[in-house]
Amino acid sequence: MNRFKEKYTKEAVPALTKEFKYTNPHQVPRIAKVVVSAGVGRAVSDSKHLDTAADTLAHITGQRPVTTIARKSIAGFKLREGNRVGTTVTLRGARAEEFLDQVVSVALPRIRDFRGISDTAFDPFGNYSLGLPDHTIFPHIAYEDAGTSIGLQINIVTTAKSAEEGKRLLALMGFPFRRNV
Repeated sequence: MNRFKEKYTKEAVPALTKEFKYTNPHQVPRIAKVVVSAGVGRAVSDSKHLDTAADTLAHITGQRPVTTIARKSIAGFKLREGNRVGTTVTLRGARAEEFLDQVVSVALPRIRDFRGISDTAFDPFGNYSLGLPDHTIFPHIAYEDAGTSIGLQINIVTTAKSAEEGKRLLALMGFPFRRNV
């Protein structure tokens, strides 16, 4: 069992059961999936940027990404319907847990002047969205080989019924939320 799963079963489940007074162990919220995506606006003019982003995302997540396609044309961005504009990966189970453990324990502390992540990015159903401005915070990405920086969007989908439950779940799992002073 990996470190993230062990923390969930030994710390988070008992605390959530006690705090929200769950009567059934299946009521306790859990992380269903993690969606990691990268939009590559430069891919409109040069598709090599999209291939680089896809390779980087595969290296970070350990799973091959799928390219996303523009659904409609936007003249201001020189974007046409059908153009490849980004890449995305959906992680479930052990891969999702390993990725989140890596984000929480290794990647986020490597951000310069890091003071915590925002606690306001929850939707009403307890799902959380986190944006990372640069992919080089991951330790196995060499800064010299990185080329241009790629921003990542990480969406954590939970089985929580409310934003309060989702926030408490992620806080118990070690997510470093910003303290409001």
